[in-house]
Amino acid sequence: MKTLSVRIEDELDDRFTTLARDTHRSKSFYVKEALERAIEDLEDVYLAEQVLERIRKGEEKTVPLEEVMQRYGMDH
Repeated sequence: MKTLSVRIEDELDDRFTTLARDTHRSKSFYVKEALERAIEDLEDVYLAEQVLERIRKGEEKTVPLEEVMQRYGMDH
């Protein structure tokens, strides 16, 4: 496991401190959890942007919703 050092604003540190105190967990526990949730969102956004760019360049094919619904026998 790696250690990462970051600087955060006092207000954010106070929020982590309060949460940790009130729940009897460490600040590190909540910082790690927050980072894990945030990285998932960031990955989704940046990967979606890459796909969108490929679509705009004509490098990625799209399928209309109607075609997908027909293909899988779904009523609309």
